[in-house]
Amino acid sequence: MNQDSHAPIFSKCYAFTEAAEVRASGLYPFFKPISRSEGSRVYIDGREMIMLGSNNYLGLANDPRVKKAAEVAAERYGTSCSGSRFMNGTLDLHEELEHRLARFVRKPAALCFTTGYQTNLGSLAALLGRGEHVIVDKYDHASIMDGIFLGEGTKKQVNLHRYKHNNIEDLEQVLQRIPLDAPKLIVLDGVFSMEGDIAFLPEIRKIADAYNAGIYLDEAHALGVVGDTGRGTCEHHGNDFSLCDLLMCTFSKSFGSIGGFVAGEEGVIDYIKHFARPLIFSASMPPANIAAAMKSLEIIETEPQIVHRLQHNALRMREGFTDLGFNIGTSETPIVPLIIGDNEKTFQLWKHVFERGVYVNPVISPAVPPQRALLRTSCMAIHTDEEIDTAVQIIGEEARKLDII
Repeated sequence: MNQDSHAPIFSKCYAFTEAAEVRASGLYPFFKPISRSEGSRVYIDGREMIMLGSNNYLGLANDPRVKKAAEVAAERYGTSCSGSRFMNGTLDLHEELEHRLARFVRKPAALCFTTGYQTNLGSLAALLGRGEHVIVDKYDHASIMDGIFLGEGTKKQVNLHRYKHNNIEDLEQVLQRIPLDAPKLIVLDGVFSMEGDIAFLPEIRKIADAYNAGIYLDEAHALGVVGDTGRGTCEHHGNDFSLCDLLMCTFSKSFGSIGGFVAGEEGVIDYIKHFARPLIFSASMPPANIAAAMKSLEIIETEPQIVHRLQHNALRMREGFTDLGFNIGTSETPIVPLIIGDNEKTFQLWKHVFERGVYVNPVISPAVPPQRALLRTSCMAIHTDEEIDTAVQIIGEEARKLDII
């Protein structure tokens, strides 16, 4: 069928040519199929590569104990729950994992969703009502914004406010413009997914209390990553879990699975359970993924040395890039952005590094602000010192050729 004969709704699809143009240039970096993964090494197009772009921070997605737990659960429960949590989709495994997660993050109750994205989408849309206020860091994850937009779409007139990234003074100025008695929620990442920096949570808690605001903390890139035992931003800031009212996390990073959870007071969690549309209208988290997340949680709790190894690797990588002259912004975690600014140079550096056997992620607007294009590098606990040093050296050599450093 000729594209001219398609319904007008599809016109924009055929007018979209940017991806095809980048593919033709040889600089298209997305949707690269991995044929095999061995943790710190992957195989793409038959070539072995150092993986320096994964969120598998603790390497548990490849841990034999985690894979075995998933296998056993699939054998007992099948491959799918084939229903939502409301109906036939709640297993005893779901509830066991929720109890253990709540204990881990020092909250009374927890609730599991099928993905981390749905956790934010469902929890925030359920919590935010007509005329209420939500205040977000400008660098918050897209799933946070989508949860707010879903709330706006279903209830209308949710008041959205943004403050400058990690800027306490700007946050307070925003709060000063909102009536003191108005319902309000501050939503922020604990560790920011592109910058690799950590939220100033104690200061934010103090301001939130002064202005009667609740705090919703996204710990997707913090649990298993920061804190002496991997309990995230609250542990990093003095082991004070009262610093947030609600805490969410995904299982697709440190937990080596897929899914997510939100934790907080029992009454709040029960409310979310009955009003979160993505929970009500999606099939629940499959048995194998529940079991994998539960085994990973057990490993994190009993083997804190794996968290310490990740933190060692993160420091080594940050120092390596800084010594070469890269701008890594305010990173203090295993997420280390190499800020380049120019989109074309970012893609060129990605390609040169890829051809030399190192996988990293190029990131451009709208995932980051305009003129802040970067290569997002991230290390894992299972990387060796030699792998990190080799990857840093290769990236540095190619960046010099492009006059980036």
